[in-house]
Amino acid sequence: MTAAWRRFLPVLAASVLFFLAPPTHADEAFVTSQPAETLSIVDLATRKVVATLPIPGKPAGIAVSPDGARAFVTSPDGKALSIVDATTRTVTHRVNLGDGPLGVAVHPSGSPAYVADWYQHRILAVDAATGAVTGEVKVGQSPSGLAVTPDGALLLSADRDSDAVSLIDTATLTRLASIPVGARPFGITVDAAGTRAYTANVASNDVSIIDLAARKVVATVKVGERPYAVALAQGRAFVTDQYDSTVTVFDTQTLEKLAAIPVGDYPEGIAASGDGAFVTVACWEANTLEIIDSATLKVVETIPVADGPRAFGAFIRRTQQ
Repeated sequence: MTAAWRRFLPVLAASVLFFLAPPTHADEAFVTSQPAETLSIVDLATRKVVATLPIPGKPAGIAVSPDGARAFVTSPDGKALSIVDATTRTVTHRVNLGDGPLGVAVHPSGSPAYVADWYQHRILAVDAATGAVTGEVKVGQSPSGLAVTPDGALLLSADRDSDAVSLIDTATLTRLASIPVGARPFGITVDAAGTRAYTANVASNDVSIIDLAARKVVATVKVGERPYAVALAQGRAFVTDQYDSTVTVFDTQTLEKLAAIPVGDYPEGIAASGDGAFVTVACWEANTLEIIDSATLKVVETIPVADGPRAFGAFIRRTQQ
Protein backbone atom coordinates (compact mmCIF):
# COMPACT_ATOMS: atom_id res chain seq x y z
CA MET A 1 0.00 0.00 0.00
CA THR A 2 1.42 3.35 -1.02
CA ALA A 3 1.84 6.27 1.37
CA ALA A 4 -0.77 8.19 -0.60
CA TRP A 5 -3.35 5.43 -0.06
CA ARG A 6 -2.57 5.34 3.68
CA ARG A 7 -3.32 9.05 3.88
CA PHE A 8 -6.54 8.64 1.88
CA LEU A 9 -8.02 5.74 3.89
CA PRO A 10 -9.06 7.82 6.97
CA VAL A 11 -10.86 10.25 4.69
CA LEU A 12 -12.62 7.37 2.90
CA ALA A 13 -13.64 5.77 6.20
CA ALA A 14 -15.06 9.04 7.47
CA SER A 15 -17.06 9.43 4.27
CA VAL A 16 -18.52 5.92 4.61
CA LEU A 17 -19.50 6.59 8.23
CA PHE A 18 -21.17 9.82 7.16
CA PHE A 19 -23.37 8.06 4.61
CA LEU A 20 -24.18 5.17 6.97
CA ALA A 21 -24.95 7.40 9.96
CA PRO A 22 -28.51 7.22 11.33
CA PRO A 23 -30.87 9.94 10.16
CA THR A 24 -30.83 13.17 12.09
CA HIS A 25 -33.91 14.95 13.33
CA ALA A 26 -35.34 18.21 12.16
CA ASP A 27 -38.27 20.18 13.43
CA GLU A 28 -41.32 21.44 11.59
CA ALA A 29 -43.67 24.17 12.77
CA PHE A 30 -47.40 23.68 12.10
CA VAL A 31 -48.75 27.23 12.16
CA THR A 32 -52.44 28.12 12.18
CA SER A 33 -53.23 31.45 10.48
CA GLN A 34 -56.69 32.53 11.51
CA PRO A 35 -57.70 35.22 8.95
CA ALA A 36 -55.96 33.35 6.12
CA GLU A 37 -57.72 30.09 7.10
CA THR A 38 -54.58 28.06 6.50
CA LEU A 39 -52.14 25.74 8.20
CA SER A 40 -48.57 26.54 7.16
CA ILE A 41 -45.89 23.88 7.62
CA VAL A 42 -42.43 25.37 8.10
CA ASP A 43 -39.20 23.38 7.85
CA LEU A 44 -37.17 24.79 10.72
CA ALA A 45 -33.88 23.47 9.33
CA THR A 46 -34.21 25.41 6.06
CA ARG A 47 -36.55 27.94 7.71
CA LYS A 48 -38.95 27.93 4.80
CA VAL A 49 -42.65 27.20 4.33
CA VAL A 50 -42.83 23.76 2.66
CA ALA A 51 -46.61 23.21 2.58
CA THR A 52 -49.86 25.11 3.06
CA LEU A 53 -53.22 23.47 3.79
CA PRO A 54 -56.60 25.23 3.67
CA ILE A 55 -58.43 24.94 7.01
CA PRO A 56 -61.84 26.67 7.04
CA GLY A 57 -63.48 28.20 10.09
CA LYS A 58 -60.69 30.53 11.31
CA PRO A 59 -58.20 27.98 12.70
CA ALA A 60 -56.49 28.87 15.97
CA GLY A 61 -55.54 25.94 18.21
CA ILE A 62 -52.95 23.36 17.19
CA ALA A 63 -51.43 20.24 18.73
CA VAL A 64 -48.99 17.85 17.09
CA SER A 65 -48.95 14.33 18.51
CA PRO A 66 -45.70 13.35 20.26
CA ASP A 67 -44.97 10.71 17.59
CA GLY A 68 -45.37 13.33 14.87
CA ALA A 69 -48.03 11.31 13.06
CA ARG A 70 -50.91 13.77 13.30
CA ALA A 71 -51.75 17.40 13.87
CA PHE A 72 -55.04 18.55 15.38
CA VAL A 73 -56.42 21.97 14.44
CA THR A 74 -59.37 23.75 16.05
CA SER A 75 -61.60 26.13 14.09
CA PRO A 76 -63.62 28.27 16.55
CA ASP A 77 -65.77 29.86 13.84
CA GLY A 78 -66.25 26.55 12.05
CA LYS A 79 -67.06 24.72 15.30
CA ALA A 80 -64.81 21.88 14.18
CA LEU A 81 -61.60 19.94 14.72
CA SER A 82 -59.49 19.02 11.69
CA ILE A 83 -57.26 15.95 12.01
CA VAL A 84 -54.25 16.16 9.71
CA ASP A 85 -51.94 13.35 8.58
CA ALA A 86 -48.63 15.10 9.21
CA THR A 87 -46.70 12.99 6.69
CA THR A 88 -49.04 13.20 3.71
CA ARG A 89 -50.19 16.74 4.63
CA THR A 90 -53.85 15.84 4.20
CA VAL A 91 -56.94 16.33 6.36
CA THR A 92 -58.24 12.88 7.26
CA HIS A 93 -61.22 13.94 9.39
CA ARG A 94 -63.17 17.08 10.12
CA VAL A 95 -65.14 16.63 13.32
CA ASN A 96 -68.08 18.85 14.24
CA LEU A 97 -67.80 19.83 17.89
CA GLY A 98 -69.31 22.30 20.36
CA ASP A 99 -69.88 26.00 19.94
CA GLY A 100 -66.31 27.20 20.45
CA PRO A 101 -63.44 24.70 20.10
CA LEU A 102 -60.20 26.49 20.95
CA GLY A 103 -57.37 24.86 22.91
CA VAL A 104 -56.27 21.34 21.97
CA ALA A 105 -53.80 18.81 23.37
CA VAL A 106 -52.94 15.18 22.62
CA HIS A 107 -52.37 12.22 24.91
CA PRO A 108 -48.72 11.04 24.76
CA SER A 109 -49.90 7.76 23.20
CA GLY A 110 -51.19 9.75 20.21
CA SER A 111 -54.90 9.42 21.06
CA PRO A 112 -57.23 10.84 22.15
CA ALA A 113 -57.04 14.51 21.36
CA TYR A 114 -58.61 16.80 23.96
CA VAL A 115 -60.50 19.89 22.77
CA ALA A 116 -61.58 22.82 24.94
CA ASP A 117 -65.13 24.01 24.26
CA TRP A 118 -65.04 27.70 25.23
CA TYR A 119 -68.80 28.28 25.35
CA GLN A 120 -70.01 25.02 26.87
CA HIS A 121 -67.24 24.93 29.49
CA ARG A 122 -66.14 21.38 28.86
CA ILE A 123 -63.35 19.28 27.38
CA LEU A 124 -64.14 16.75 24.65
CA ALA A 125 -62.05 13.63 23.99
CA VAL A 126 -61.71 12.72 20.30
CA ASP A 127 -60.33 9.47 18.90
CA ALA A 128 -57.41 10.33 16.63
CA ALA A 129 -57.95 7.53 14.14
CA THR A 130 -61.73 7.79 13.67
CA GLY A 131 -62.63 11.31 14.75
CA ALA A 132 -65.28 9.93 17.12
CA VAL A 133 -66.03 11.84 20.32
CA THR A 134 -65.37 9.33 23.11
CA GLY A 135 -66.09 11.38 26.21
CA GLU A 136 -66.33 14.76 27.88
CA VAL A 137 -65.74 16.44 31.22
CA LYS A 138 -67.09 19.70 32.60
CA VAL A 139 -64.50 22.27 33.70
CA GLY A 140 -64.44 25.95 34.66
CA GLN A 141 -65.62 28.93 32.63
CA SER A 142 -64.17 29.45 29.13
CA PRO A 143 -61.47 26.75 28.94
CA SER A 144 -58.59 27.92 26.75
CA GLY A 145 -55.16 26.29 26.70
CA LEU A 146 -54.77 22.57 27.42
CA ALA A 147 -51.77 20.44 28.35
CA VAL A 148 -51.19 16.78 29.23
CA THR A 149 -48.50 15.54 31.63
CA PRO A 150 -45.73 13.46 29.97
CA ASP A 151 -47.00 10.26 31.62
CA GLY A 152 -50.48 10.91 30.21
CA ALA A 153 -52.13 10.69 33.63
CA LEU A 154 -53.35 14.28 33.94
CA LEU A 155 -54.97 16.82 31.64
CA LEU A 156 -54.81 20.51 32.58
CA SER A 157 -57.24 23.16 31.38
CA ALA A 158 -56.66 26.91 31.74
CA ASP A 159 -60.19 28.09 32.60
CA ARG A 160 -59.93 31.73 31.59
CA ASP A 161 -63.04 33.23 33.13
CA SER A 162 -62.75 31.21 36.35
CA ASP A 163 -59.17 32.40 37.01
CA ALA A 164 -58.30 28.77 37.63
CA VAL A 165 -56.79 25.59 36.20
CA SER A 166 -58.76 22.35 36.13
CA LEU A 167 -56.87 19.14 36.88
CA ILE A 168 -58.41 16.11 35.15
CA ASP A 169 -57.78 12.36 35.45
CA THR A 170 -57.41 11.20 31.83
CA ALA A 171 -58.28 7.57 32.60
CA THR A 172 -61.73 8.41 33.93
CA LEU A 173 -62.22 11.94 32.54
CA THR A 174 -62.90 13.10 36.09
CA ARG A 175 -62.16 16.62 37.28
CA LEU A 176 -59.94 16.22 40.34
CA ALA A 177 -59.34 19.82 41.36
CA SER A 178 -59.68 23.49 40.44
CA ILE A 179 -56.52 25.43 41.25
CA PRO A 180 -56.76 29.25 41.57
CA VAL A 181 -54.15 31.12 39.47
CA GLY A 182 -53.73 34.68 38.17
CA ALA A 183 -56.37 36.66 36.30
CA ARG A 184 -57.56 35.22 32.99
CA PRO A 185 -55.18 32.30 32.37
CA PHE A 186 -54.88 31.43 28.69
CA GLY A 187 -51.88 29.37 27.62
CA ILE A 188 -50.66 26.51 29.82
CA THR A 189 -47.48 24.42 29.62
CA VAL A 190 -46.25 21.43 31.64
CA ASP A 191 -42.53 20.84 32.19
CA ALA A 192 -40.71 17.73 30.92
CA ALA A 193 -40.67 16.17 34.39
CA GLY A 194 -44.43 16.51 34.72
CA THR A 195 -44.08 18.21 38.09
CA ARG A 196 -44.89 21.84 37.33
CA ALA A 197 -47.29 23.76 35.09
CA TYR A 198 -47.00 27.36 33.92
CA THR A 199 -50.00 29.54 33.02
CA ALA A 200 -49.86 32.84 31.12
CA ASN A 201 -52.36 35.11 32.88
CA VAL A 202 -53.62 37.70 30.39
CA ALA A 203 -55.24 40.17 32.79
CA SER A 204 -52.73 40.12 35.69
CA ASN A 205 -49.63 40.23 33.45
CA ASP A 206 -47.93 37.34 35.17
CA VAL A 207 -47.20 33.62 35.08
CA SER A 208 -48.47 31.26 37.76
CA ILE A 209 -46.27 28.25 38.54
CA ILE A 210 -48.24 25.25 39.82
CA ASP A 211 -46.83 22.33 41.80
CA LEU A 212 -48.92 19.49 40.40
CA ALA A 213 -48.38 17.11 43.31
CA ALA A 214 -49.38 19.76 45.85
CA ARG A 215 -52.11 21.10 43.56
CA LYS A 216 -51.30 24.71 44.32
CA VAL A 217 -49.48 27.78 42.97
CA VAL A 218 -45.97 27.95 44.41
CA ALA A 219 -44.73 31.09 42.63
CA THR A 220 -45.90 34.01 40.51
CA VAL A 221 -43.63 35.86 38.08
CA LYS A 222 -44.41 39.26 36.59
CA VAL A 223 -43.95 39.47 32.81
CA GLY A 224 -44.96 41.89 30.04
CA GLU A 225 -48.40 43.13 29.09
CA ARG A 226 -51.05 40.59 28.05
CA PRO A 227 -49.05 37.33 28.27
CA TYR A 228 -50.46 34.66 25.98
CA ALA A 229 -48.44 31.45 26.21
CA VAL A 230 -45.30 29.90 27.73
CA ALA A 231 -42.49 27.73 26.31
CA LEU A 232 -39.76 26.00 28.33
CA ALA A 233 -36.16 25.49 27.19
CA GLN A 234 -32.69 25.40 28.71
CA GLY A 235 -34.03 25.88 32.23
CA ARG A 236 -35.81 29.03 31.16
CA ALA A 237 -39.42 30.09 30.60
CA PHE A 238 -40.24 32.11 27.48
CA VAL A 239 -43.50 34.09 27.60
CA THR A 240 -45.17 35.95 24.72
CA ASP A 241 -46.27 39.47 25.72
CA GLN A 242 -48.92 40.43 23.19
CA TYR A 243 -49.18 44.15 23.85
CA ASP A 244 -45.45 44.73 24.38
CA SER A 245 -44.34 42.76 21.30
CA THR A 246 -41.73 41.03 23.42
CA VAL A 247 -40.87 37.62 24.83
CA THR A 248 -40.09 37.75 28.54
CA VAL A 249 -37.53 35.18 29.70
CA PHE A 250 -37.01 34.08 33.29
CA ASP A 251 -34.98 31.37 35.03
CA THR A 252 -37.31 28.57 36.16
CA GLN A 253 -35.26 27.88 39.31
CA THR A 254 -34.37 31.36 40.58
CA LEU A 255 -37.36 33.06 38.87
CA GLU A 256 -34.98 35.88 37.92
CA LYS A 257 -36.01 37.85 34.83
CA LEU A 258 -33.29 37.45 32.21
CA ALA A 259 -34.56 39.41 29.20
CA ALA A 260 -37.44 41.00 27.33
CA ILE A 261 -36.68 40.09 23.72
CA PRO A 262 -38.20 42.34 21.03
CA VAL A 263 -40.12 40.32 18.40
CA GLY A 264 -42.79 41.04 15.79
CA ASP A 265 -46.07 42.73 16.62
CA TYR A 266 -48.54 40.81 18.82
CA PRO A 267 -46.69 37.57 19.60
CA GLU A 268 -48.99 34.69 20.49
CA GLY A 269 -48.07 31.00 20.08
CA ILE A 270 -44.63 29.92 21.31
CA ALA A 271 -42.88 26.54 21.43
CA ALA A 272 -39.40 25.12 21.94
CA SER A 273 -37.51 22.91 19.51
CA GLY A 274 -37.03 19.25 20.34
CA ASP A 275 -33.50 19.82 21.62
CA GLY A 276 -34.38 23.09 23.34
CA ALA A 277 -31.84 25.05 21.31
CA PHE A 278 -34.42 27.36 19.75
CA VAL A 279 -37.80 28.85 20.59
CA THR A 280 -40.26 29.69 17.82
CA VAL A 281 -42.77 32.53 18.17
CA ALA A 282 -45.84 33.25 16.00
CA CYS A 283 -46.44 37.00 15.64
CA TRP A 284 -50.09 37.70 14.80
CA GLU A 285 -49.86 41.21 13.33
CA ALA A 286 -46.37 40.88 11.83
CA ASN A 287 -47.33 37.69 9.94
CA THR A 288 -44.04 36.09 10.89
CA LEU A 289 -42.39 33.32 12.84
CA GLU A 290 -39.46 34.56 14.91
CA ILE A 291 -36.71 32.08 15.86
CA ILE A 292 -34.97 32.81 19.18
CA ASP A 293 -31.67 31.21 20.20
CA SER A 294 -32.38 29.81 23.68
CA ALA A 295 -28.82 30.38 24.86
CA THR A 296 -28.08 33.87 23.53
CA LEU A 297 -31.69 35.11 23.83
CA LYS A 298 -31.43 36.74 20.40
CA VAL A 299 -33.77 36.53 17.40
CA VAL A 300 -31.79 34.70 14.71
CA GLU A 301 -34.40 34.40 11.96
CA THR A 302 -37.71 35.90 10.82
CA ILE A 303 -39.89 33.75 8.53
CA PRO A 304 -42.90 35.20 6.68
CA VAL A 305 -46.12 33.14 6.99
CA ALA A 306 -49.79 33.57 6.11
CA ASP A 307 -51.97 36.33 7.56
CA GLY A 308 -52.66 36.20 11.30
CA PRO A 309 -50.52 33.35 12.69
CA ARG A 310 -51.68 32.17 16.12
CA ALA A 311 -50.17 28.68 16.57
CA PHE A 312 -51.91 28.30 19.92
CA GLY A 313 -50.62 25.05 21.38
CA ALA A 314 -47.86 22.48 20.86
CA PHE A 315 -47.12 23.30 17.21
CA ILE A 316 -43.64 21.79 16.78
CA ARG A 317 -43.27 18.42 15.05
CA ARG A 318 -40.04 16.44 15.32
CA THR A 319 -39.28 14.47 12.16
CA GLN A 320 -36.52 12.39 10.57
CA GLN A 321 -34.65 13.63 7.53
